[in-house]
Amino acid sequence: MNAPRHFGLDRHVGKTPLIRLRRLSELTGCEILGKAEFMNPGGSVKDRAALGIIEDAEARGVLQPGGTIVEGTAGNTGIGLTVIGHAKGYQSVIVIPETQSPEKIHLLRALGAEVLPVPEKPYSNPGNYNHVARRMAEEKGWFWANQFDNTANRLIHYRTTGPEIWEQTDGKVSAFVSAVGTGGTLGGTTLYLKERNPKVFVGCADPYGAAMWSWFTNGNTETNDGDSFAEGIGQGRVTKNLEGIAVDGAWRIPDQDALTILYQLLREEGLFLGLSSGINVAGALRLALERGPGQTIVTILCDSGAKYQSRIFNPEWLTANGLKTDMPLETLLSKP
Repeated sequence: MNAPRHFGLDRHVGKTPLIRLRRLSELTGCEILGKAEFMNPGGSVKDRAALGIIEDAEARGVLQPGGTIVEGTAGNTGIGLTVIGHAKGYQSVIVIPETQSPEKIHLLRALGAEVLPVPEKPYSNPGNYNHVARRMAEEKGWFWANQFDNTANRLIHYRTTGPEIWEQTDGKVSAFVSAVGTGGTLGGTTLYLKERNPKVFVGCADPYGAAMWSWFTNGNTETNDGDSFAEGIGQGRVTKNLEGIAVDGAWRIPDQDALTILYQLLREEGLFLGLSSGINVAGALRLALERGPGQTIVTILCDSGAKYQSRIFNPEWLTANGLKTDMPLETLLSKP
């Protein structure tokens, strides 16, 4: 009798299922599928980036046994680096904007990371959380993960996320939609799917206040048109993970649209998700309405709603910010 096979935590990143979003599929005549990245060990799609970055650093010899990983992150990459780092014998120091949800900061500390909250600053400011992490790495000899410009990030999506989507749809995927945080998910998955079938339509769902809609639509990052409560997405520059990536369409997604979808998915389909997932699914809906029925559209369900209970699942916070939880899903069907 063969002995059972046991693998470390890192071997359980990825291979997440595709979940059919029933109501949206019925309303549009498309198959709208969400890749359940909240089922990764650290609870988000960022586990893939964390694993790819760590393995690449090990292969290049820049991360030694017992070493320390430092990263500037909105939270989820830090969680991934911490849990996978623990499994591989590394310590983590996480620099996070203090505007992120308190649940993320508490969770990072509970997982054993050293957490340094810093004031929110634009990338052009030396006090930006990414620059703080880089300086700490230089001063202390730590490994800086550099998720935004380390292309090991998009490479792991090319090696795993893209192939998984292709296989899980039996090559029938006709469209892929993703928001941009670092650009790794959109960049790597796009490269793989376009290699397999250049006709796969790729779309970017962008929150207000970010620059990717402007970049993919107008070729610049100058549009400044509002703000969003979404965390972990909303990029203002073209990162190295996005260099050379072209998409076929991009949409501005208001927070209310994303929230309307989130609450429908929770109440009717049992999916408890964060706002970035709502923005992704809203982008998939826009694509379905624009291109018509009969498509197989895949998007990313980035993480669960557990880290956002004090905000987007808090009635008092929602009321204070003018957001509603009872908008009918049908109100989104006539969006331009």
